[in-house]
Amino acid sequence: MNLHLRYRLWIAEMNFDINVLRIFHEYLGELGAKKGIAEVQKGIEQFEARFAALRKEIDDLKNEMHLVKMTLAAYAREKKAMDEKTYQSENHIPIKKRYTAFREEFEKAKEEFGEFESKWLE
Repeated sequence: MNLHLRYRLWIAEMNFDINVLRIFHEYLGELGAKKGIAEVQKGIEQFEARFAALRKEIDDLKNEMHLVKMTLAAYAREKKAMDEKTYQSENHIPIKKRYTAFREEFEKAKEEFGEFESKWLE
């Protein structure tokens, strides 16, 4: 059940991240309407593409985690023990690595967006 809980928490965090991305996207739309500087427009386009890629990664990770979570729930319902072989076969380690890489990229994107916003729009 520990993995099941971990996936539920990670999915909840990514649902929050989706809301953050929506806010950033709306803000980019407002900036695009107000600013005519070519370099700002280029930055807006780059962040739109980056945020779209992050959203796709969230969707892919959530889907994979949901499938594994369902498998884990089935093990729990059937009161089956999960041995190391089964644990490995559920792709937990690759999912964990992808999730960790996503978290790092998401935080980096937020930081860089903050720098972009403060450089051009204050």
